[in-house]
Amino acid sequence: MSKYAGYMGKVMQVDLSTRSVSEYPWSDKERRLYLGGKAMASKIMFDNFTGKEDPLGAENMIVITTGPLTGTGAPSSNRFNLSTLSPQTGITTSSNCGGNFGYYLKKAGLDALIIKGKAEKPIWVEVRNGTFLFHECGKLWGMKVAETQEEVERRLAVDRGCERVKCGIVSIGPAGENMVKYASVISGERAAGRAGVGAVFGSKNLKAVVATGNHNIPIYDYDRALKHHQKWVDTLKKHPLTGNQLPRLGTAGLVSQMQMRGILSTKNYTYGQFDSFEKVNGELLAEEYNIINKGCMSCPMKCARTVNVNGKEVKGPELETLGLLGGGIMNDNLELILRWNNELDELGMDTISASSTIAWAMEANEKGLWKNGLEFGKTANISKTFDNIAYRRGIGNELAEGTRWLSKKYGGEEFAIQSKGLELAAYEPRRAVGQGLGYAVANRGGCHLNGGYLVILEGLGLYTDTQTPHAKADLCMFMQDLMESVSCGGQCLFTSYAVFPNFLISKPNSIITKIVNKVIPFIGPVVRFLNKLPKIMHLNLPFIPHTTELKHSLGMKGMTLGEFIEIGERSYNVERAVNAKFGVSAAMDTLPKRLTDVPQDSRNPKTKVPLDTMKKSYYKARGWDKNGLPTEKKLRRLKIID
Repeated sequence: MSKYAGYMGKVMQVDLSTRSVSEYPWSDKERRLYLGGKAMASKIMFDNFTGKEDPLGAENMIVITTGPLTGTGAPSSNRFNLSTLSPQTGITTSSNCGGNFGYYLKKAGLDALIIKGKAEKPIWVEVRNGTFLFHECGKLWGMKVAETQEEVERRLAVDRGCERVKCGIVSIGPAGENMVKYASVISGERAAGRAGVGAVFGSKNLKAVVATGNHNIPIYDYDRALKHHQKWVDTLKKHPLTGNQLPRLGTAGLVSQMQMRGILSTKNYTYGQFDSFEKVNGELLAEEYNIINKGCMSCPMKCARTVNVNGKEVKGPELETLGLLGGGIMNDNLELILRWNNELDELGMDTISASSTIAWAMEANEKGLWKNGLEFGKTANISKTFDNIAYRRGIGNELAEGTRWLSKKYGGEEFAIQSKGLELAAYEPRRAVGQGLGYAVANRGGCHLNGGYLVILEGLGLYTDTQTPHAKADLCMFMQDLMESVSCGGQCLFTSYAVFPNFLISKPNSIITKIVNKVIPFIGPVVRFLNKLPKIMHLNLPFIPHTTELKHSLGMKGMTLGEFIEIGERSYNVERAVNAKFGVSAAMDTLPKRLTDVPQDSRNPKTKVPLDTMKKSYYKARGWDKNGLPTEKKLRRLKIID
């Protein structure tokens, strides 16, 4: 057991090949260094991977981790993380998810679950109060996601002789079973979507994992924690981003802002604006299609939309899906996007990579590189194409490999919009160059969140100089480390939005806001100093309440902002160190030439990503070598190695 509250004090390891279960050692020293979540998963992979593992081989492991705040009632804290080797990128990936699985995994008595090996036949695994039960799939194998979850719940109820069993489920659909390289894992209506984690489940003949139990999740100082939660919720509700934009429009509300700033991916990132954006934006979704707002457990923001598809109330599309299945493929029919979003979820497939792969194929067809029948603006065959991808039929068998593989076979690498094999999100970076840097250096590939989400400073929150490279490297590192720490604790990254003072967001034309926007490109040296010596920030700040939360809920006394940020730095470096075993280096921190060599606006040569300049500054900021890797000295300073 742990001396810290919040933790259940147990990590279990399952070998599907032998159906054996053992406890994996994890100490309080490691809990203080890594907290939980993806940092914990990365350290486990760092200690176990050699660099020779095959992502679809039995030797690969799936590491499902919770955060110490998961289940404590802290705002937006019921997150869990799923990490593994990605079949799409060949390196590590982590996919963070809402849903309810993390909460129930802790109720089952576990902080984390490690899965390795391969079952002889398709199975699903039940974790019941720390006891493991292995069930044959039978007709579950082949089912789509919602039907799978319903059937698992029915079987549990029959087994226990009750009407319903409270549980958390993660499962895959046909795309995972057929090892589509960007297959996802679904918990309820929420997706651990990126880089093919669902394909790893499929490679292990693992259809689903179910967690259930009645363990209490301990809280160190319940009264203080409760007061802090109430105050924090009040802060989030008063903030213009977390209290207005997200509840009112969800992430879909960013479509119009991105259009205005020229950062909305259009026609496979050929342009940054879509003339018909008003037909696929968040305002139209809210006014004509949204039925009710929903949110993850303990979340006051309720950013999820609910829509009607084929007579059923289902989850609505997020910003990336709207952008990439809208302007990305030159489609202005919102009802089609609602339907496609549901179809992709039911098939268990990442909407970002699926959309971008379709867009690449359309352009390859247009340029005569690969005649495949897909065309920009033509939508009649899209649903059938998604189905063909999931079942690897016809051209779907090749589309299932993603844009990097396709472009190597057919050509068109300059417009395969990916980094390290992972397709980019909908934010077009040529008018938000800091976001472009983040895409390139992100550990899991072209990820907007793992990349630090600098676009929030470049038009979606503040509006600093979007084209300058100045300070972007240092700010990228700081934002990455902060978001890593928040995620490791088990909270949604949206809680970090409130870091930005209200008036800077709500009063964009005020003199103070304009001065802040002008000054930001010149604060690089100050940010770098703080990045290099985070422990000098021996304080706690009200607009970053996460540190106080760790004291009240976990009893982590002495937790400061500096230590919190350093946890994020440790997380980012240990993940990079795992990737180094699989060949990652500066040479892989790239973007396609469309984004680095071709100006978005032919009249303005600055509208492209000056990646090489920013990369050099970024490696210096990180204290990495010229090859873009953490040095042994760096790993020792962060206590990743002894």
